[in-house]
Amino acid sequence: MLDHASITVDHLDAANLSTTPCSGALGHARVYRTDTAAGYGVRNSAQDRSHTYLSIMAPPSVVPDDRRWAFRAGSRTVVEHFYAAALASSGRDDDGVAARSEYHASYYSAFVLDPGGNRLEAVCHCDPPVC
Repeated sequence: MLDHASITVDHLDAANLSTTPCSGALGHARVYRTDTAAGYGVRNSAQDRSHTYLSIMAPPSVVPDDRRWAFRAGSRTVVEHFYAAALASSGRDDDGVAARSEYHASYYSAFVLDPGGNRLEAVCHCDPPVC
């Protein structure tokens, strides 16, 4: 169900003290660490879409609801249906539906805000006609 999730924290070092051992116990190693972010698990690609990934970020100013929950979609059409359904049910646009080559060449997603302000995404990692 989940493709990836991004959460923000006030103190990255403190978050890593609990997240790293817990993720490791579940088989999801920390795969990167910078001064402001850490990543756990494996990112999806056009060649392999079977993973779930978690980003933990400590930006200069933390917004408590600045989280993104990205759901795996089986096709670009499903991404478009997700977006239309979100807007029809009181969701708000949060950067539309688009190919996002800054992530990888086949990344296609829709970004919306639900009525509670949660940032939601549907993402497909393959190109037509494959998906």
